[in-house]
Amino acid sequence: MLNEFSLYKLSYGMYIAASGDAQAANAQICNTAFQITSDPKIVAVSINKQNYTHELIKKTGRLSLSILDTSATFELIGKFGFRSGRNEDKLGGVAQKPGATGVPIVLESACAYIECEVSGEADMGTHTLFFGKVVEGEILTDATPMTYDYYHSVIKGKAPKTAPTFIEGA
Repeated sequence: MLNEFSLYKLSYGMYIAASGDAQAANAQICNTAFQITSDPKIVAVSINKQNYTHELIKKTGRLSLSILDTSATFELIGKFGFRSGRNEDKLGGVAQKPGATGVPIVLESACAYIECEVSGEADMGTHTLFFGKVVEGEILTDATPMTYDYYHSVIKGKAPKTAPTFIEGA
């Protein structure tokens, strides 16, 4: 019998995935990102098809991942995880810079970032798994990256309905 909470034992990080251009930009919390190859450097990022960030990644073919550190507050995570960029400017008032490809890179509570050009994708039903060729990356601080376990156990955060790790009633 499946205990859905066993999936919480998989190792995840906490990221802010962003995309956009001069006309529109957005960012969201993401917990499913991982490196696939080293040559070329390719990462995979899972984004829910309902999310505005998904629409912008499809439109621009570019995305950034800001790797959150343990200084990230529940308020910051909530701003990017429990609100829609269709209804508000989630990037407003947040430390950021434009990346080499023009996508926003969130700097607030980030220990590093990676910027990618989409090189492929896979339809996963509710989500798209975007494959991104890494074009830029920088270590911003020596702070400890936030894990999804830290988010649940220390911050006491929950997974929003559009997260790949959402469990009804959890």
